[in-house]
Amino acid sequence: MPETSADTGSITPPDLAAVRQVAPSGSPATDFSVALLTEFVHLGVRDIVLSPGSRSQALALAATEFERLGLLRLHVRIDERGAGFIALGLAIESGQPALVACTSGTAVANLHPAVLEAHHSNVPMILLTADRPAELRGIRSNQTTVQPGIFAGAVRLCEDVAAPDGSTGEPEAAHALARLAYEAATGSQTLNPGPVHLNLAFREPLSAAVELVAGAPDGSRPGRADAAAAIVDAAPSLPLSPGPRTVVVAGAGAGPAAEQLARTAGWPLIAEVSSGSRFGPNLVVAYRDLLGEPDFGGQVQRVIVFGHPTLSREVPALVLRENVETIVVAPTGAEWYNPGHRVARFVRAVAATDEAIAVASTREARAWAGRWVMASRGILAQDTQLDAPAFGAHGMTKAEFAAMKAPVTRAILADAVWRASWPHDRLVLGASRLIRELDARVTGKKIPVHANRGLAGIDGTIATALGIALASQAGAHPLSTGTTRLLVGDVTLLHDAGSLLIPPGEVRPRLQVIVGNDGGGTIFDGLEVAATAAPSAIDRVLFTPQQVNLEALAAAYGWDYAQAATRSALESALTAPAARPMLLEVPLAR
Repeated sequence: MPETSADTGSITPPDLAAVRQVAPSGSPATDFSVALLTEFVHLGVRDIVLSPGSRSQALALAATEFERLGLLRLHVRIDERGAGFIALGLAIESGQPALVACTSGTAVANLHPAVLEAHHSNVPMILLTADRPAELRGIRSNQTTVQPGIFAGAVRLCEDVAAPDGSTGEPEAAHALARLAYEAATGSQTLNPGPVHLNLAFREPLSAAVELVAGAPDGSRPGRADAAAAIVDAAPSLPLSPGPRTVVVAGAGAGPAAEQLARTAGWPLIAEVSSGSRFGPNLVVAYRDLLGEPDFGGQVQRVIVFGHPTLSREVPALVLRENVETIVVAPTGAEWYNPGHRVARFVRAVAATDEAIAVASTREARAWAGRWVMASRGILAQDTQLDAPAFGAHGMTKAEFAAMKAPVTRAILADAVWRASWPHDRLVLGASRLIRELDARVTGKKIPVHANRGLAGIDGTIATALGIALASQAGAHPLSTGTTRLLVGDVTLLHDAGSLLIPPGEVRPRLQVIVGNDGGGTIFDGLEVAATAAPSAIDRVLFTPQQVNLEALAAAYGWDYAQAATRSALESALTAPAARPMLLEVPLAR
């Protein structure tokens, strides 16, 4: 029998074991569910997130058997919206699709925000939604609506599966269905990974007792597809000549390829904080200031874009310029970044030519990148908010003491969270003012950062971070010893407060939810509407003030709580050992 760890939820699979039932259960719904989950395990799926419900009980009870055998990590959440985003986080960290199982009706509709984020971010996800059989549809049966096609074009595959009746060949059909779903979700053939919807009708009896045993692999089914190999083989590469004055832009999800290209070819690197490319000698942090300057942005002739830039207006403005050639690079996906339909070329991969690499070492090329880097450093040096006191040999001076006891600003909060995070940690950023604070000022560091920038919504942010924490801390690898930090605003926290609920007996990961609490949605204060609308109207419908007691909220869900109103308290809280989930409140001025 495989081993599991109650502390980490790690799994040691028995060589992708064949799973079989001791005897037929007497419920076609249960037997089909077992066969379906068996094949998903065989393909490499390791996580299932489910929300309770009657129609989906066969899937839920079968999942507990797979958990007992150590073949699946089971995560139970009462809210389907949160369940979907936990699956999103699990897939982001693990690279494997997680299963999401729920009952019929509005439960399915609540998965839509997570499906949309997965769709636009190309994150694999497999939805198993229970439904009524054909004879109960369209006659106002309880908890019954039109579920096939509910996610429209946001899913890579939608299969409306007829209710099993115990016929010969149903297990094999379930195996084939799982393989079809896995291939579509991972994009092994299409280069377009994303969510898949299996709508599963079930008749009564909706479940029966089932007992599973795991044995040696029987070799009767094909193994998992090698998605990575298919993508590499299919991706055309564009050689980049030295030619025009070039900058490399890395948006969300770009990964290290953008930094490697910028360094190899000697081009300035504009890397958003959630890009996975924000490091290296060519990094330009203060790019917003420089892109608007004639001597910098005005000199750009070519821009190479990786990922999905979303954190500034200056980058799309650069792409829209008539005299700038834009090349967008995306190894996967069917949607392409294309502001104003001005992009010249779309490619799966790029590489600097030998000539471009040779030119990178010339004085002129070094001067092009060096001017950007030095100018950026000069701009950042003028920011006195981040000047941390350097204590002398005789202790703190009055000025140093005052600096440590001064209220925390957004700049100080952003800098402190960034400095506290290291490669074995995970940093998740919500869609609020704070991600822009980090993007505008934090220097290069090669650490894992994620933000839901597919649609840049605040939905499910806590759940996403929980999924990332659970997946990253699930193994015995040294990197699994880190802490996941989630930095959010107060509105983002409250929008997903239900995801703070972790059922008894499930893994409670090392997760710090750091809340910059300024009493409402202050991000709207920086938009154009603030100059035209009445302040009372802005407060009523945009700022939406709140006075929630976050300490009581944490206590209600069984989370640890701390408040950090000063720099010293903040740094102490961020560097303290994180044994349990913690809510860290940081009061901020509006």
